[in-house]
Amino acid sequence: MKNNEINAREIPADESSGDSPEISGTTEVEKKNETENVDILAEIGKVDVSAEAGDVDIPAGDHIVTATAADGAVRITACESTSICEDARRIHGTSAVMTAALGRTLTAASLLSSQLKNATDSLTVQINGKGPGGKIICITDPDGNVRGYCVDPAVELPLREKDGKLDVGGAVGKGFLQIIKDLSLKEPYQGTSALVSGEIGEDISYYFAVSEQVPTTTSLGVRICPDPEGVQPFVVEKAGGFLLQLMPGAPDDLIGDLEARLGAMPSVTTLLAAGASVNDIVGDILTGYSPEIKAVKPIRYKCSCSRERMQAALCAIGRSDLQEILDDGKGAEICCRFCNRKYFFDNGDIRAMIDAG
Repeated sequence: MKNNEINAREIPADESSGDSPEISGTTEVEKKNETENVDILAEIGKVDVSAEAGDVDIPAGDHIVTATAADGAVRITACESTSICEDARRIHGTSAVMTAALGRTLTAASLLSSQLKNATDSLTVQINGKGPGGKIICITDPDGNVRGYCVDPAVELPLREKDGKLDVGGAVGKGFLQIIKDLSLKEPYQGTSALVSGEIGEDISYYFAVSEQVPTTTSLGVRICPDPEGVQPFVVEKAGGFLLQLMPGAPDDLIGDLEARLGAMPSVTTLLAAGASVNDIVGDILTGYSPEIKAVKPIRYKCSCSRERMQAALCAIGRSDLQEILDDGKGAEICCRFCNRKYFFDNGDIRAMIDAG
């Protein structure tokens, strides 16, 4: 099997489905029983990656692990993003299907943050779908901070007829995916590809195949469960994913072996819910290929908005529009789309902007 034959596939969501990663929860709330969890755990964590790479401090909570294997022929970035996705659900009040769509995109952006090196770099993932959920925008930085929003967080759709799972692809719809890397150069790098399914993971794999010519397999998952406190209809139980890429010259037998492993794996969220760590998952995928951890860092949902930034945005509308706001006498309120924090500027603030302009 040649390199380009692994470049646009996504591993199954769970052991019964060959589709892109799905969300389990209000529509699929049945828990994995203890016996099944033991069986899953018996198959993971066979390789102690940290032992092969030396002592590595693995942070609690959401984090990214980046590793290489097979003499550099394989690169994998894996993460847990449970708190990130739960924070996004809480902030935006997303429906079940949009919790999955936004959560997968936030997870993808978090994985891609490992590509950023300089303190001022940033990376934006835009899902420009024509479905009812509208556009999804997520932004990340080198420190593992990520934020995002979707245009219509309340969209609900019927379950997919073929498997009874949430219809993320239907919510996203057809359109295109855009990745923007601002690397503090003269112009940001922009790459675009078509949305092949709207399920996010498969679309990320396809993007790397056509825009960067890097064979890539992507797994993204968000798993929900009933709120233990009974306050919300559901909460995010587990979320995470990985991005596995083949470097030029990767041998065919390595490609075939990895494809077989990935095809037989449970979803990342199933493994996380069963007690596996990100380190376990990386080790299981790369067992036998001398995996070596290159970096570990915490990730979190964090907005970068501030009153100063909002004031600058308000000033940008121009003097005449500011004068109209002043004449109206009610001031101006701006709401950050990423965290829903509101900033109010009274008439004195508006007058000062006009005088300074």
